[in-house]
This record gives sequence, C-alpha cells and structure tokens, in this order.
Amino acid sequence: MTPAPAESAFLSACRREPVPHTPVWFMRQAGRALPEYRRLREGNQMLDACATPDLVTEITLQPVRRYGVDAAIFFSDIVVPLKAIGVDLDIVPGVGPVVAAPFRTTRDLDRLRALTPDDVPYITEAVCNLVAELGPIPLIGFAGAPFTLASYLVEGGPSKNHAATKALMYGEPELWAALLDRLATITLSFLRAQIDAGASAVQLFDSWVGAVPAADYRALVQPHSARVLAAVSDVPRIHFGVGTGELLHDMGQAGADVVGVDWRVPLSQAVSRIGPGKAVQGNLDPTLVFAPDDVLARKVRETLEQGKAAEGHIFNLGHGVLPETDPDALLRVVELVHAGL
Repeated sequence: MTPAPAESAFLSACRREPVPHTPVWFMRQAGRALPEYRRLREGNQMLDACATPDLVTEITLQPVRRYGVDAAIFFSDIVVPLKAIGVDLDIVPGVGPVVAAPFRTTRDLDRLRALTPDDVPYITEAVCNLVAELGPIPLIGFAGAPFTLASYLVEGGPSKNHAATKALMYGEPELWAALLDRLATITLSFLRAQIDAGASAVQLFDSWVGAVPAADYRALVQPHSARVLAAVSDVPRIHFGVGTGELLHDMGQAGADVVGVDWRVPLSQAVSRIGPGKAVQGNLDPTLVFAPDDVLARKVRETLEQGKAAEGHIFNLGHGVLPETDPDALLRVVELVHAGL
C-alpha cells in the first residue's frame, strides 16, 4: 500500500516523532528560481495565476518533481483572501502587493467582510487536485498572519519602517484590535478552506512582525495570531516570521506546533528561546546557495547539527528562495539533508 501523508517524515517531525531522515522543503520553492515556472507564468498576472487551479497545481508540483522535497507548499499569495472579498489591490512586479486605498479609519473596516468558501472555489479545487497528485507527500497550506496583512492594508504596500502601521497600532488601539480581529477571521477561514480540501499542515506567515517589540507583540499582536492557530489545531501548524529572534518564545506561545526560525539566530539558540514542546523549522541563510559547494555543504551540516537540539527539526531556509538561485544548488541541499551528517 502507498504510505499516507500522515506517515511522512515531514509530519512526523511536526509532531516531534522519530523520523527516518530530517525532512526538508523550501519557502518559495515554487516560483521565480525555476525556469519552468517562469515559462508557465508568461502572460499570466500573479493574482490571475493564483485563481487558476490548473496553474496552481502545476506550479506547486514543479519543485516536488525537481528537488524531491518532503512537502509541497501551496502556490498562492497572502493577499489572495483580501482580493477575494473585494479589496482593491494588485501585486505589482518588482514591488509586491499594493492597495489602492490604504486602511486608516473605522469606516475602512466595512471593506473587510467575512470570507466564505464560495469566495475561493479555485482554492478548494486546486488543493483537491494536488492532494490527488501528491499521494504520500504532504501539502502545506498557508496564509498571512493578521499583523502582516494589516501592514499591507495600512501602508498601502510594502514598507521598510511600518510607520503608518505603528501609528495606528499605538494611536488607535481599539481600531487596531478591530482590524486585526477581522483579519484573523479572514485568515482562519482561508486556512480552513485549504484544510477541509485536504491540506496536511498549514504555515502562518508573519513576515513583518519582527518590527514590533516583544511586549507590544504580546499585547497587540499575539492574541490575534493565537486565535487563528487555535482554530486550525486539527493539523500541524507552523508559525514563521522574519527578524523575530527576540519574539521566538512569544511566537511559540501563540500555539503553533512548529516555530520557523530565520537565518539570524542559530537553531541551537532558537530552541532555547522557544522552550520545550515545539519543533523548529529552518534556517540556512538563503544566500548560502551562492557559495562554493564545500561551503554550502559545511553550512548545511552545521544547520543539521544544531537542529539536533530540537524535539523535531524540519530543514528549510531562513527565508524564501531568492529569484537568482540556481535550482541545482537547492537539489544539492536536499541531497545533503537526506544523506544526514
């Protein structure tokens, strides 16, 4: 009989169970680094591609075929659920998500209605297709965390200092809480749609939350992420942010089973900061794939060695695959991880 995804090394590591080898996958493994992806995306805008089940299926499968990774990550974007409920936004090449009218007042809350499965039928169809194609390989669903979604909505697009976001968070705490509450409801509905269609695990991306001090994170951000994670507790949950070394313990307390670690903190230190009862994911510097083979191999082995301090370790990069990455370098990483120390 063909093994089920539940028996995979990836899901076993999420559950802190023994594994035959350290599982590995890459954030942004499906995307710009692959020539087959670039060919497929020609003439297709990002949000259009995310709403086309056949494209989503093929793009998600491409890195699984090429690299032999232990999990697939659903191809989508964190702003897809916002677009689905009618927020006027677009993903501008070379820039990122851009919101036509940034959110700044209580009236803007009316633009955030609840998300229903009927809003995203293409998500359900694509996940079902992928589960059938992947067989024993788990599919990871994903969504953006409330803080990061709020940052895009308030800033109107990507931001280096999140000044408008913090001004709202500190200056109008009631409006901030209401905004994150609505975004948490949308996010958990988006994750639930993926889980109900067959996703084996989910990852909550809080890309920009590293800009928030720990005490403010605990008071103003963590409760909303915790509500999302609690609502999807029937599958393993990964929680990841960038620049979150000072938040690792608090992010672990938000309720995920696995805490993702960026490249700035050694895994052995991250395990200590997070505390017991959690697996960790990470955390090779994404730029190391440009280093000579011997250097890359040494750094992969160092990451594996440090991962032994955790109750469960999923090998990944400390952020997403860079567009200029040579796919053969990622294949080499997978081979090294599967071979062990």
